Amino acid sequence: MEETCNSRTLTWLVKSCRPNPNAETRRKNAFASRLCDHPPSANRPENHLDPSPFSSLPDDLLLECLSRVSHSSLPSVALVCRRWSQTVDSPAFRDLRRTLGRLRHTLYAVAVSDYGIFSATHRVGSGVPWKISPFPGIEALPPEIFDGSFSHARMLALGRQIYVIGRAATVRCDAWTGSVARRSPMLFPRKKFAAAAVGGRIYVSGGTARTAAVEEYDPAADAWRVVAESPRRRYGCVGAAADGVFYAIGGLKIGGSGEAATRGGRLEAHVYASSMDLYDVAAGAWMRSRHVPGGGCVVAACEAGAGIYVVASHAVELSFWRCEGRRGSAGFGEWCRLRSPPVPAQVRLDGAVRFCCVGIGEKRVGLVQVFGCIDDLLRRSGRMARGLREGLVLVYDSEVGEWSRGPDLPEIFQRSACVCVEC
Repeated sequence: MEETCNSRTLTWLVKSCRPNPNAETRRKNAFASRLCDHPPSANRPENHLDPSPFSSLPDDLLLECLSRVSHSSLPSVALVCRRWSQTVDSPAFRDLRRTLGRLRHTLYAVAVSDYGIFSATHRVGSGVPWKISPFPGIEALPPEIFDGSFSHARMLALGRQIYVIGRAATVRCDAWTGSVARRSPMLFPRKKFAAAAVGGRIYVSGGTARTAAVEEYDPAADAWRVVAESPRRRYGCVGAAADGVFYAIGGLKIGGSGEAATRGGRLEAHVYASSMDLYDVAAGAWMRSRHVPGGGCVVAACEAGAGIYVVASHAVELSFWRCEGRRGSAGFGEWCRLRSPPVPAQVRLDGAVRFCCVGIGEKRVGLVQVFGCIDDLLRRSGRMARGLREGLVLVYDSEVGEWSRGPDLPEIFQRSACVCVEC
């Protein structure tokens, strides 16, 4: 990568910002004019490139220019020269694009199928259907890492970086440039585990009977380490984080041996389904556990703003709750029941239905149904082969307290993992 840009870079930038059909003709005329005024000589090599005025721009003007480049051109911008790449990576670039309205909350979904690995994106509030594409840069990764590793993957976002964490593999994808890199896998293979980002690092818990270890991932060092032992071994749990606290929520008891342990653990496993273990990252200690009011089985959870949002299933209906994530002098805030998600009546809330809950900025929560939603009555009647379509997408606006429906996920995105980023 070059340190500075050249005249070809300036031509490319102009074309990317405002395509000009006459640019090629004008470039040729200007080149011919320069040949007439300055013919080649022995002292002037033919491949000489005049210094571009763009390379001498102050940093603030360069930032202003690059921040207006379309999202589709960002992968090329980062490859022009080191200075441009550093500009794109700077927090000032992100903040300016947000101020200019160039950043939108975008839902990302990744699905593994017999046909390969696919990603889908949807800009929240745009009304545009999901855009499907092969997972970017997948050809650069060894194919063996996808052999069953991502069937129940978790997805998290650290800034514009998306981490897909599978049972035995981890992949990082840049939502702006599309670059994909293989990262270190977790120390212990996990499935259906809790994961959340706290302070620029990733924490995982549960999903394995081998250990109660809580792992921490440092993106800068690309390394995992054990930071604590969980008070409960959970399976099928979900994760969230707020105010420096990592939440391991719901799931069932996993571990133990013998028939007596199985009988004695039934009631305790039921309690797991509606409870939360709270790990204070800064203090390195577990806090007092909490329970979701009304019981039920927690099927999805996320953080948005300073709140933790939880969706619980009661076999025939869903309940939707919020608790204050900020810690005060009297501890955490009280639970508040919100309007339940308007799931169609045809959907049976049995064990086959799976949801994914993601925070969309400070004021919205997205609830994505990623698996299930098959109605036996419609199927047996012959009116629909598979019942109601899978991939229901609902968005809750906390300011008005209302749900709205977004475009359904494509059919191939069963058991997909979802996350929201600004891009």
